[in-house]
Amino acid sequence: MRSLKYIFPVLIVLASVVWWQVKNLIVAEGPLQEVVNVVIPKGANTKIVAQELKKSGVIDSELLFRLVTRLNSADKNLKAGEYQFMPKVSVLQVMEKIARGEVYYRKITIPEGLTVGQIMYLISNYPGLSGEISLDVKEGELLPETYSFELDAPRDSIILQAQNAMDKIKQVIWDNREEGLPYKNINDMMTMASIIEKETAVPDERAVVASVFVNRLHKRMRLQTDPSVIYALTEGEFELKRPLRKNDLNIDSPYNTYRNYGLPPHPICNPGVEAMEAAAHPDKTDYLYFVADGEGGHNFAKSLNEHNRNVRKWKKK
Repeated sequence: MRSLKYIFPVLIVLASVVWWQVKNLIVAEGPLQEVVNVVIPKGANTKIVAQELKKSGVIDSELLFRLVTRLNSADKNLKAGEYQFMPKVSVLQVMEKIARGEVYYRKITIPEGLTVGQIMYLISNYPGLSGEISLDVKEGELLPETYSFELDAPRDSIILQAQNAMDKIKQVIWDNREEGLPYKNINDMMTMASIIEKETAVPDERAVVASVFVNRLHKRMRLQTDPSVIYALTEGEFELKRPLRKNDLNIDSPYNTYRNYGLPPHPICNPGVEAMEAAAHPDKTDYLYFVADGEGGHNFAKSLNEHNRNVRKWKKK
C-alpha cells in the first residue's frame, strides 16, 4: 500500500509530462516546405485523412493527427473537399481547417469582350470543373468577372454565377442611365456596350466612343462599326484572323452596321461593367467619327474632312 502511495504521484507527473510534450507537438511547426493542396475524398475516415496528409508532406505522424482529432472530438467531423495548406502549418491547424470545412476555392476569370461561344469553350476546358454545359445562353448575358468554385463544381454553376451577376449589374446601370439616350430597352444598351467593348481597350476612351455612336443614332447615320461586321462573319464562334476586306462590308446580315441603320438586334459580345457604364453615360461631344491613331488609341473627328485627315495619318503610320 505504501508503494502505491508513491506510484500515483509518479504516474500523474508522467502523464503531465506526456501531455505537455503532445501539446507542444500539435502546435509546433510542421514539415511542409511549400504551399500544397490536398483532396480529402468523400466518406474518408480519420485514418484515410491522415494518410493523405502524410503522403502530401503536410504532417509527419499519422498517429499524432489521429490523436489530435480524437482529443478534440473532431474525428467524426472531418469534411471532404480540397484544402490548401501553407508551409510549416501545425497539426492542430490542419485538423481545425478540415473540421471547419475551410475548403480551397479555385478561380476562373472571364475576360471582357468574349462571345458566348468563346466563354463556353473556356469553361468547357477549364480544369477542376465537372460535367457538361447544359444551359442555353445568349450573347450579352454573362458578366466578365472572376468567379470562385470548389473542386469538381458543375460547369453550369459558373454560367449561373455569371448570369446572375450580369442580371443584377445591368439592371442597376439601366435604371440609372442618362435621359434622352436612343435606346428602346435594356437590350439596346447592352448592344451598345458590346460594341464599345470591342471598339476600344482604352478606359478613358469608352465614354467618348459611346458619344460617337449615340450622336450617329440621333442623326440617323449608320454606325459603320467593324466589330459588328466581324460578328456577322464569325457569328461569335471564332476569331477572324485577318483584316476586314471591302466585300465583307456587303455581307447580308442584321449585324452589318454598314448596310443597316440603328443598332444590331443583340449584343455582339459580353461587355464589362465599364463598357456598360459608358453606354449609359456617354460623354457630351460633337464627334461623329473615329479611327485608330496607331498607338493603341483613337483620333476623333466632328466632320468627314477631319476624319479623312485622321485616316491618312493612320495609313502613314
